Amino acid sequence: MPATRTHFTDRTDAGHRLAARLAHLRGPGTVVVALPRGGVPVAAEVAAALAAPLDICVIRKLGLPHQPELGMGAIGEDGVRVLNEQVLRPARVTPGQLAAVEARERAELERRARHYRGDRPPVDLRGRTVVVVDDGVATGSTARAACLIVRARGARRVVLAVPVAPEDWTERLGDVADELVCVGTPSPFFAIGEFYADFSQTGDAEVLRHLAEAEGRLHPGTGTGPAAADRELTLPAAGVRLTGRLTVPAGARGTVVFAHGSGSGRHSPRNRRVAEELNRAGLATFLFDLLTEDEEPDRRNVFDVALLGARLTDVARALPGDPAAGPSAGAPLPLGLFGASTGAAAALWTAARLGDGVAAVVSRGGRPDLAGPGALAAVTAPTLLVVGGRDHEVLDLNRRAREHLRCESELAVVPHAGHLFEEPGTLDRVAELARDWFRDRFRQQSGTGPQTPDDPPTPVTQNP
Repeated sequence: MPATRTHFTDRTDAGHRLAARLAHLRGPGTVVVALPRGGVPVAAEVAAALAAPLDICVIRKLGLPHQPELGMGAIGEDGVRVLNEQVLRPARVTPGQLAAVEARERAELERRARHYRGDRPPVDLRGRTVVVVDDGVATGSTARAACLIVRARGARRVVLAVPVAPEDWTERLGDVADELVCVGTPSPFFAIGEFYADFSQTGDAEVLRHLAEAEGRLHPGTGTGPAAADRELTLPAAGVRLTGRLTVPAGARGTVVFAHGSGSGRHSPRNRRVAEELNRAGLATFLFDLLTEDEEPDRRNVFDVALLGARLTDVARALPGDPAAGPSAGAPLPLGLFGASTGAAAALWTAARLGDGVAAVVSRGGRPDLAGPGALAAVTAPTLLVVGGRDHEVLDLNRRAREHLRCESELAVVPHAGHLFEEPGTLDRVAELARDWFRDRFRQQSGTGPQTPDDPPTPVTQNP
C-alpha cells in the first residue's frame, strides 16, 4: 500500500472505512473481536457491516517503569504475555520491575474483563474466522497478544484489521495472523492519534453500549435489546428549541429526563453510562442540553438556575405528550429527573414547580443548594443525593441542602469517589443507585405493588 497520509474523523469513521475492506469476510462463520477500549467503536462498525457477533479481547500494555507510554510488551487474558525485546534491552528493565508492572496491569485486566463481560461467557471462537480489530497499530505488542489469545481459543483463521499502521507492520505481525488488513500505512508514523481528528479517550460506558447494542442486534431480547424508540427529538423550551436523545425500551415503566450541569452535555459519558443502566432496567431516558451552542461559552448561564429550571420544566411537560414516551395516548409514563452538578439544582427547581408530576429525583455530584431553600422545601418527589466520599466540599453542601428538603430523601455517599466518579467501579455504583431509586418510586406511583423476588433492591448507603 502506498505510504500516504491517512486521516479519520473519529473511530466510527475509521470503522466504516475499515469495514469496506472486510466485506469478503461476511458470513455465519465470522466473529469480530475488539481490543478495548479504543478498538471497540471501530470494531462495532465492522461487526455491524459483517452481521457478526462482537466480543472483546482485554489486553493491557506493559509500559516502561520510567516511561509508561512506551510499551515494553503486553499481557492478555488466559495468561498470555508478549515482550518487546527491542524496547526491553536498551531500557535495562530488571525482572523485579517487569513483575511489578505486570502485577499491576494484570489486576486491571481482570477488573475490566469482569466489568465488560459481566456474567456472559466469551464468544465461542472454535473453528471460526476471527477478525481482531483495534484503532491502530503502533509497536504491535497488544495486537500480537490478541492474535495469540484468539488462536489459543480455537480460531481457525485470524485476521488482524486496523485503520492505520506503520509501513512495516506486516513484517512485525505477519507470523501471528493469516491475513492483515489496513486502510492506510502512512509514513512517517509517530503515533496512532495523529491520524484522527478526534482521538478522545473511549470510556467504559461507550464500550458497554457497543457490546449491548451488538448483542441486541443479533439476539433481540438480550442485553438492552432493540428499543421501541431511539431517536433525536427537538422540543420547545422557554423560547428556544432543544434537541436530545430519546430512548424508550419496549414496555418502558417510566421516563427519566437528564439535566446536565457545568462542563457536560447530552454526550457526557458519565450520564450516558447511567442512562444505559436505566434502559436495561426498562426505563426510558431523554438526554438533552439545557443551553444552546451559542449560550454555552457564557459561564453565567451555567449557574442561572432559574433559566435552566424553566427550560427543564418546559421539556418535562412536553415530553410525555410525545407518543414514543408513553405506552398509550393519554397514559404518560411516570416522570423522573436526573441532575448532575448545576443540573441537580435545575432538577429540584423543576420538581418544586411540577409537584406530583415528578415521581422521583436523583442528583449525581450535584449542587442542590443552588436551587435555594424555598424551592427545596417545596419539592414533594422522593429525592436521592449521590455524592463521592472524597468530594468533601460538595458533600457538605448536599448535607446542608438536605436539611431544607421536606420530602422523602436519602444521601448516598459512594466510598473512594471524587466529584466526577472516575475511580474504578464508582460510576457503576451511581448507576445502580439511580436505577433502583427510579424503579422503586415509579412502581409506587403506578401502584404496581412491591418488587418481585427476582428483582431485589440495591440498598442505599446513607451517610450518618
